[in-house]
Order: sequence, then C-alpha cells, then structure tokens
Amino acid sequence: MIKERSIVVSIILTIITCGIYGIYWFITLTDDAARAAGDPDFSGVKSLLFSLITCGIYGLYWYYKMGKTIYVAQQKVGVAASDNSILYIILGIISAGIISYCIMQNDLNTIAKAQNGVNN
Repeated sequence: MIKERSIVVSIILTIITCGIYGIYWFITLTDDAARAAGDPDFSGVKSLLFSLITCGIYGLYWYYKMGKTIYVAQQKVGVAASDNSILYIILGIISAGIISYCIMQNDLNTIAKAQNGVNN
C-alpha cells in the first residue's frame, strides 16, 4: 500500500527547504511506484545515488523508468493507465522536473485511492 501525498504541500515544502524536501519527494515517489508495481529492484536511494554519480544523466533514465513503472502499477490496480515516460523526459530536459513530480504524484495518489477501495 502506498500513501497519498498532497501535491501542493510537497511543492511548498520543496520551495521552502530550497530543494531538500524535493530529494525526499524523489525518493518516496520512486519507492511508492516500485512498491505499487511490484518491482523490488527499483529504489529511491539507489536512483538518487546513480543520478549523483552520473551527474544527472541517470536522471533522464529515471524519468523514463518512472513512467513505465507507474504505467504497470496503474494496470495492476485497474485504473486508467497512461504511459507518460516521454513527457517526463521532455520536462526533465527543459528543467521542469517538478511538473513531472506533480504528475507522478497525482498518478500515485490515484493508485493509492484504488488500493484503498475509494472510487473517484
């Protein structure tokens, strides 16, 4: 089971903490998506370390992998599935990654509601 998170609060905390909360958000997004999709090899801390080691190059792969992982998770719980991998990569390239985070969090919130049996 994954936890629903407020997108607005996450954005505000990321801004107030000068991006430190954004690192936590990155890790939790990754871990929640991996848990929902049943992919134990995909880890938030590991993804963060790989992004740091490769000076952000792994981050582009991460956007792609997150799109695919969320797509699998959506299919597993039976909600409308959309593969946003390319959108996430494009937003990452143009330095609008926080928008990708928001879309990812929205999709994960939908998955969390479906897991809890709440219909939209």
